[in-house]
Amino acid sequence: MTEARWQPGDEVVLRYITRQERPGMSWPARVVEDRDDLLALFIPNGAVTKQWRGVRDSMGQPVTRELVDIPWRRDTLRLMYPGEDYSIWLSWRDEDGERVFHGYYINVEEPFRRTPIGVDTNDHTLDVVVQPDLSWVWKDEDQLAERAANGVYVPDFAKRVRATAERALEILERRDHPFDGSLAEWMPDAGWAIPRLIEGWNELPATLWPDRRSAYGDAPPA
Repeated sequence: MTEARWQPGDEVVLRYITRQERPGMSWPARVVEDRDDLLALFIPNGAVTKQWRGVRDSMGQPVTRELVDIPWRRDTLRLMYPGEDYSIWLSWRDEDGERVFHGYYINVEEPFRRTPIGVDTNDHTLDVVVQPDLSWVWKDEDQLAERAANGVYVPDFAKRVRATAERALEILERRDHPFDGSLAEWMPDAGWAIPRLIEGWNELPATLWPDRRSAYGDAPPA
């Protein structure tokens, strides 16, 4: 059966699902395009997202974390590919009222799953920051190694994450879409208002990645 498609301009919620199988960081977004090989989402500057903030005790030691409202700081076009374990982001910043292309970002993550309100995925720590001239650097390599060593990921999963990022970098090296510059001047529909998190976004049960045990094993309780 063919999956239902969203239409351009539809409001959806992109949720990161924690290892404890609950919604965590989340973004409101508008659908730009939804087809068999691509789901493109737009998260505008000023959209109120849910992000983690650490909570410390009276001695200043971290004890837990909580989700708080954080405005998104740049227009971001997030390109998500069905079945792939990475997404590619493009972002634009405001410079004295002028919209300037800021660059690309390769985010390693779970393959996304559709939900009634949007999509579920989860971040896999390692990223690649790509400048407009296509020069690039790794981001959070040390954090990935630390999480693998501390049991956040199962043994050898860090190697799999690295291999995924390297596979995405092959697209960059070939200068294939979106690294061909064709989207650098992209603009959202002028009629789109800033999306908001859909009511009940955190109450809808998570749609889990079928291969999650290969990454997290038996995740500990929160």
